[in-house]
Amino acid sequence: MSSTVQGHCDPAFARVREVFEEHFAEGRELGAAVTVYAGDRKVVDLWGGVADRRTGRAWQADTPCFGFSCTKAVTAAAALLLAERGAYDVDGPVTDWWPEFGAAGKDGATAAHLLSHQVGLPAFARPVSAEEAADAPARAAELAAQQPEWAPGEGHGYHALTYGWLAGEIVRRHSGGRTVGAFVKDEFARGLDLWIGAPDEVIERAAKLSAGRRTGGGTDAPGTGTPGTGQDVLTRLAEAYTDPLSMMNRSLNNPHPGKGGYNNPVVLRAGWPAAGMTVTAPALAAFYRDLTAGRVLRPDTLREAVRPRVSGPDRTLLVRSSFGLGFMRPSQTFFTPRAGRESAFGHTGAGGSVGLGDPEAGLALAYLPNLMGDQASGDLRAYRLTQAAYAALS
Repeated sequence: MSSTVQGHCDPAFARVREVFEEHFAEGRELGAAVTVYAGDRKVVDLWGGVADRRTGRAWQADTPCFGFSCTKAVTAAAALLLAERGAYDVDGPVTDWWPEFGAAGKDGATAAHLLSHQVGLPAFARPVSAEEAADAPARAAELAAQQPEWAPGEGHGYHALTYGWLAGEIVRRHSGGRTVGAFVKDEFARGLDLWIGAPDEVIERAAKLSAGRRTGGGTDAPGTGTPGTGQDVLTRLAEAYTDPLSMMNRSLNNPHPGKGGYNNPVVLRAGWPAAGMTVTAPALAAFYRDLTAGRVLRPDTLREAVRPRVSGPDRTLLVRSSFGLGFMRPSQTFFTPRAGRESAFGHTGAGGSVGLGDPEAGLALAYLPNLMGDQASGDLRAYRLTQAAYAALS
């Protein structure tokens, strides 16, 4: 099995390649890819290692990988594009276009609440199977009828999986019934190796996820192993994750992906809009390139979308998080180097993946691994690569 890093790296960004190679040499990677754009120039496009531990299949330039919650940023962009076109008012009542959502005291909810983890529906009230999760309209209707954990707008907590069916319903109801995956392909990802709902041939050649030190069935918690995080916090997070009654556990693990975890073709085909994207690193970086350049959303729409709507203690993740309309901002759940703390946005995914854009720096970056990192112990692979990319700009 080869772990040789291949691809292109501009000499000015040589440190990115060095860090990437170090991760393989230190046994932190199985297979992975990283792509960086400086403006419209692709300055880093690297890959290496093994796409499938069982067969030894090598990671190729076009190997797609499951992106976990990196999906949320793409789903949010789809919803925001429809708002930009006047299909609905982001700060208006959800009941204007989804009357049933007003049930159980949610009549004051706005689309902004749906998009910024404020609506109070971080978990389903009952166990949901992977097969049931494939029916997006039914899952949205179930959430619409559900009692919220808190009144919409009175707090925020990461909606790890339910986010997709809530934000996805914005897209479905304002795009003629299209799924998020279909809308994204039609509108701004037609030429990208990016699928929210992958066809079988893509599933066949996709990287297969492998467990690292972490245990369990494949969560979707953003990384919390930031430098300086106290051991007491890490202990509290570990306890909450393993407690079946905690909001963290209920949010991250229901629906459960079923047999094979997030390698399960049922999940990959369904394209859960919060955590169901299969994508290559070049395609995810190109999405952020186009987003920051104003080719997906107007610059004024993007500025409003990345403006922090909530910042502070997260009711689900138990650490400080910060969200705009679907995009993470720098916080304990989205680590960015000092150079990017004011202007970077994007989204992390379980196991260490990240997509990031920074319009001020002109930077777009994507990193996708198939060896699931253990964030509770400090999985800083993406942070170190991002840090190296920013350093090359200085």
